[in-house]
This record gives sequence, C-alpha cells and structure tokens, in this order.
Amino acid sequence: MIVASRISKIYSGNGNEVRALDGVDLTIQSGEFVIIIGRSGSGKSTLLSLLGGLSRPTHGSIEIDGNDIWKMNDKDLSKLRGHEIGFVFQFPGLMPTLDVLENVILPSSFVEKREGVGDRAIKLLDTLGIGGKVNSFPHQISGGELKRASIARALINDPSIILADEPTGDLDAETEMEIMEVFRQMNDEGRTIIMVTHNPDLSSFASRVMRMDTGHIRLEAR
Repeated sequence: MIVASRISKIYSGNGNEVRALDGVDLTIQSGEFVIIIGRSGSGKSTLLSLLGGLSRPTHGSIEIDGNDIWKMNDKDLSKLRGHEIGFVFQFPGLMPTLDVLENVILPSSFVEKREGVGDRAIKLLDTLGIGGKVNSFPHQISGGELKRASIARALINDPSIILADEPTGDLDAETEMEIMEVFRQMNDEGRTIIMVTHNPDLSSFASRVMRMDTGHIRLEAR
C-alpha cells in the first residue's frame, strides 16, 4: 500500500514560488490500477516522481508498505526503487548504443540477484510480442516496439509497483490500446499500476480514476 500524507513540492527561483503539489493526500491499495488525469502542468508527473522516490517532497510523507521512504538512507531507498518499483516514461529513453536485450537487462545491474536475467529478459520480450527484436538497436524499431521494450525494462526486476508517466502519449490510437492491454495484464498479475495521462479515454482501464488540477487532486472521476 502507498500512502501520501499532505505532500507538497515547492520550487523557488528569481523571487517566485511555484507549488507543483499543494498538500496532496493519497492512498493506493496494493493491486489497484489507478489512472490520474490532468493537463500539462497540473502536477501529475511531479506526484509520480515523489511516489517513486525520485524527488523529495518539500513537505509531507510517503509510505510504501508502512515504510516512510524519505526516512530511508540512500542505499535502502535505492534498493527499494530497484526491487519494488518499475518506471515507464512517455519517451522510452533506451540507450542508443545498446541493443534491445541489453537495454532491458540494464536495470538488473543495480540489484544483487542477476542469475537468469538474460533468460528472463528474453521471456519478457517474447510475452510483449517483440522477441524477434532482441538484437535490434533502438533506431531500428518502431515507436510501439520501443514502448514495449521500455515496459520489459521496467519489469526486469519483477517489481510490485509500476509507475507510468504518459506512457502512450506519443503513440497512434491502435498502438495505444495495445499498450494499455499490456498494463491491464500486468495489473491482472497482481502489480499495482499508477499511471498519469492527459487522455480521459483511457479511464476504462483503471480500477480507480483521479483528476489533478494545479497541484491538487480535485475529484475522483467515474
């Protein structure tokens, strides 16, 4: 379970103060598929960054399974991210000098147990429908294939939580639906999915839908 209590993120500069998040409370149960909808600049990506331990809140606390992540030391927080959280971003960000298989395996280099990681990567790519692209480089595959590779990379350490930031924003409608079905399958396997998007048409995939506006979770849709 993820519990965010009164979290704020404030950026200051040139005498100005921007409240990207302003006292957000949020509880997400294990196994939920939560979609957070909002326009650009509403605070969605900032919220995801805080929940994933990538950015520290200015105020408030975030607990994952009862542990306040911002009271952890750097080593334990890195371990938590490496083992329990998989990140999927709008732009896949694959390393251009590595082939697809090497890109998928890369996050495993930051955790202790690496036995069988190559076989696991190949199985993930097969499951995601791009098993034939293991030796291709990022510039040689399509946008949808890049996204599938980035999902495989997020899953390589078998995380219990997937955080997805606009994961379908650059895809055509058909590929978008295919990728959303992949997320649905991951949720059916028991993973907690938290996805932010500007597209309300994706709401049907979620077990719970929220809406963000100017740093607040304003209402729950559906």
